[in-house]
Amino acid sequence: MSARAMVLWCPDWPVIAAEIVDGTPATDPVAVLHANRVIACSAAARAEGVHPGLRRREAQSRCARLTVVDHDPARDARAFEPVVAAIEQMVAGVEVLRPGACAVAARGPARYFGGEDQAAEQIVEHLAQSCEVECQIGVADGTFAAGLAARAGRIVAPRGSAAFLAELPLRVLGRPELTDLLRRLGLRTLGDFAALPARDVLARFGPDAALAHRLAAGRDEQPFTPRHPPPELAVTADYDDPLDRVDVAAFAARALAEQLHDRLGGHGLACTRIGIEAVTAHGQELHRRWRHDGVLTAAAIADRLRWQLDGWLTGGADRRPGTGGRPVPAAPTAGIIRLRLIPDGVLARAALQPGLWGETGEEGARAHRALSRVQGLLGPESVVTAVAGGGRSPIDRIRLVPWGDERVPARPDGRPWPGRLPAPAPAIVLPVPLPVEVYDAAGGPVTVSARLALSADPARLTVDAAAPVDIIGWAGPWPIDERWWAPTEAHRRARFQVALADGTALLIARAAGRWVVEAIYD
Repeated sequence: MSARAMVLWCPDWPVIAAEIVDGTPATDPVAVLHANRVIACSAAARAEGVHPGLRRREAQSRCARLTVVDHDPARDARAFEPVVAAIEQMVAGVEVLRPGACAVAARGPARYFGGEDQAAEQIVEHLAQSCEVECQIGVADGTFAAGLAARAGRIVAPRGSAAFLAELPLRVLGRPELTDLLRRLGLRTLGDFAALPARDVLARFGPDAALAHRLAAGRDEQPFTPRHPPPELAVTADYDDPLDRVDVAAFAARALAEQLHDRLGGHGLACTRIGIEAVTAHGQELHRRWRHDGVLTAAAIADRLRWQLDGWLTGGADRRPGTGGRPVPAAPTAGIIRLRLIPDGVLARAALQPGLWGETGEEGARAHRALSRVQGLLGPESVVTAVAGGGRSPIDRIRLVPWGDERVPARPDGRPWPGRLPAPAPAIVLPVPLPVEVYDAAGGPVTVSARLALSADPARLTVDAAAPVDIIGWAGPWPIDERWWAPTEAHRRARFQVALADGTALLIARAAGRWVVEAIYD
């Protein structure tokens, strides 16, 4: 049986963090958006029909007074740091699961306060008084079950986690691709998934699904037993110039996270919990531990280190309106001169070992080291990589992120953006559209009516000042009518694909009474 765990969960934490840091009132209708979808909302917004998963337009149509806030994990972590510090005043060994949720072993608080119920009440009351933050606590066998129990404010009886989890939907696993696959196989609940033979799950779906299978069955231990890492796996970095700015510290955090990940990979290991230690120029020591139900990638380690440094360095800069100036953890009195990452829980994973001759991932590792070196010389923004974004035009569907940052698509579920162009995608997207003139067979200009009707079939076009080229084929129109509810931001245009006699294929658009070339097909 898994050890009893206690998870503290702050509902709607991204909304609360926006109030603490930015002053956006959480009592108003507020929605936090990521990739144009709601990921959290206030109680007032839910009363108007807003809920996570809605698109921005749908959420705003349901609630005209809705305040939209962009998702900012660093802001969430920075605002959560005083909450973690307040919990540590009552219990030891706090592990941050994510901003807004943390876990502790239930045995110690239960023995000290006289039971799990009494411990939960004392912690909730302490946070309400010290931070003016509402929270819910769940207790169960294992952190995963306790986290779900916290959302219901339940204390699950010992050995009752499997029964508690059995009726929950598969989406609570937090693995959309696996969830979609299991649903197509006819499975609907965690109990259905847990009933599958563990050996078959590992063979068919891989190690991550095997871990999810154990969680669904109420067994919180990883498939490979975590062991205490030897001291040489920890990585340390000393800085001659103290780190006192969040952006500088974040850049240093990425390099240290990569160093730890490479060291673990060299030993065929993966990390599940990470300890973060910092020492300031005045000798102040800071400690925090982060936990993850799966395997921490290099990007995930860097994110958690960056969030933690943000929380430490900003300290008491963020005060929630209405707290009456209650004390919150102050920022360090000096910059950080030493950072140390300790892999507090590791898994022996043969799949992570390099090939016999080192060929597996070798080219990618060399490229990563080279690009990271360029960033070290010229800055993080000097090397960027493309990520599929949300949009209906080719230039909107790609966004550039610095090399090494998390590459999250706008739609992780893979669903197409409504109104996007059909395949194939153009090979070259022009940053500045070129003017073009489109003519019919008689030499007159071709126009598009408000009802998307062409004045005549396009027969030839002239790009900029070049000679006219015959059009041998065309398709369209594909209309776009964006932000029609905001007159100053409204944008309406009709797009066409045209094939020219010289072998060129173009994406052209008609907007505001003129034609432009937006992209070129290969």
